[in-house]
Amino acid sequence: MMTGTSYPAVAGPVAVISPQFCAGYPVDLTIVRKLMTLSEGSFGVTDANGNIMFRVKGKLFSLHDRRVLLDASGVPVITFQQKLLSAHRRWQVFRGESTDAKDLLFSVKKSSLIQLKTKLDVFLAGNSREEVCDFKIEGSWFERSCVIYAGNSTNIIAQMHRKHSAQSILLGKDTFGVTVYPNVDYAFIVALVVILEEINEDRSGSD
Repeated sequence: MMTGTSYPAVAGPVAVISPQFCAGYPVDLTIVRKLMTLSEGSFGVTDANGNIMFRVKGKLFSLHDRRVLLDASGVPVITFQQKLLSAHRRWQVFRGESTDAKDLLFSVKKSSLIQLKTKLDVFLAGNSREEVCDFKIEGSWFERSCVIYAGNSTNIIAQMHRKHSAQSILLGKDTFGVTVYPNVDYAFIVALVVILEEINEDRSGSD
């Protein structure tokens, strides 16, 4: 974590998935794509001490692109699913392993069809009119640098940055850090980063 960084006070916990994932201090996470120590899953998420906190598992042979976020003990936290025939690459996120509309937590889509830099809008399930986004993501995925804001504002709730370390060089995989601001749901932030990756991988045409 950068020294001297000040974190603005958040008006109440930002608990999108669950208050249990909100901490009263900044949470530094490391996200490794295709972590070799995982027997299955495309992402591993560790805390500052290297302990596994989450992993992301893909659902093969499903009609939709579908991913499941599991906690450290393997319990499904949320399910991500790409909406079919969505021009804006919309992803929907549901509680647990459900994909029922009643369990929808939030959805993420590209702000516009043509983008030089990544801009995604996040809408909570209750925001059916989607006139103003509840959160937004801006940045450059290529540089592994992005910022997540609360609403259509300049209030930052999390930042992502590329991580250069001996471990990341050894693994030879994408390794990046995410700093989640105090009282912000870090499972929610992990979900947004995974969706950001999926949307950008899809655009680049790589696997």
